[in-house]
Amino acid sequence: MASRNPLGSLFGRSPIGPIQLHMKVATEAAEHLPELLQATADEDWGRAKEIHKAISADESAADKLKRDVRRHLPKSLFLPVPRSDLLQLVSIQDQVANTAQDFASVVMGRDLRFPDKLFPAVLELASTSVCCCQHALKAIQELDELLEVGFSGREVKRVEAMLKELDKLERKTDKQQFSLRRKLYKMESELAPVDVMFYYRAMGLLGELADIAEKVGDRLQILLAK
Repeated sequence: MASRNPLGSLFGRSPIGPIQLHMKVATEAAEHLPELLQATADEDWGRAKEIHKAISADESAADKLKRDVRRHLPKSLFLPVPRSDLLQLVSIQDQVANTAQDFASVVMGRDLRFPDKLFPAVLELASTSVCCCQHALKAIQELDELLEVGFSGREVKRVEAMLKELDKLERKTDKQQFSLRRKLYKMESELAPVDVMFYYRAMGLLGELADIAEKVGDRLQILLAK
């Protein structure tokens, strides 16, 4: 008996389902980051290694889903939005998982542990950035409902309210990142220059994660406007 493609079956039920699943997996990769930071603060490198593996597994799963969506998203969909826009949405979503993986690789590549004076603020930035991803996921999970109502009516207003909240969270991460950079700048003379470079890099990736989540929301906003 020929095996069935589970993703193909999911497409058969809903053209949006695999796109929502992709964002869920990408968000799961990001959700590990505060836990990874806490493990490094505790100098529990064994635990940190396991978390890194989990992030890598999520990134690989998201990458596979992205390729499958590109191959199997039907070309003859009668949707109120172009197929190309949905594929672009998936490409942006995939950057969530990629950025989480990049952050984990920077941390684990150098056994990077933030100074105690910086750690609470770094953890707060990571948590807010993850919250941005979770808000973007909640909005993407409304795609089925939006499809049913033809991207119009009260459902659109509800999703637009979600996207406004996402924008507010992203602006919060901008302020958190600026504050962190100022704190690190004042501590630079006390730290190894190479470590300082990687601290800035890691902090930048956390800010980038929030920016990408906002881009997911922006792409959804474009779909709502069509």
